[in-house]
Amino acid sequence: MATAYDVSAEDLIPQAAQDLKNKVKLEMPEWAHMVKTGAHRERIPESEDWWWFRAASLLRKLYVRGPTGVHKLRVLYGGRKNKGVKPEKFYPAGGKIIRVILKEFDELGFTQKIDKEGRKITPKGQAYLDKIATGILKQ
Repeated sequence: MATAYDVSAEDLIPQAAQDLKNKVKLEMPEWAHMVKTGAHRERIPESEDWWWFRAASLLRKLYVRGPTGVHKLRVLYGGRKNKGVKPEKFYPAGGKIIRVILKEFDELGFTQKIDKEGRKITPKGQAYLDKIATGILKQ
């Protein structure tokens, strides 16, 4: 049985995103079509499946990094803002997107909230990613 550590992120995240969209039926809110992913971005995402890619990426980050809070995840997904002739400055990603996805994962039982440490992946969430990783290695 393979784990998420045995498969590269480039292979695991698209497979998990498709599975979250089609089989798990993770819902994308109505407002998600109109938002940027952070203050450092100039435009909204071009891909229509960006919500599920972000969800799969978040689940993998929780699997690899252990208990992590929203603040650290905002920093991980943040970036530099182009300010013209001024020096660039780092801005964290939007927190609402991350919080909504994590709440959906809590309802599905993939993650659970720990008091002062943030959220961690549950055995159900680990088994879900391990199943996808095993399928990738069999291909």
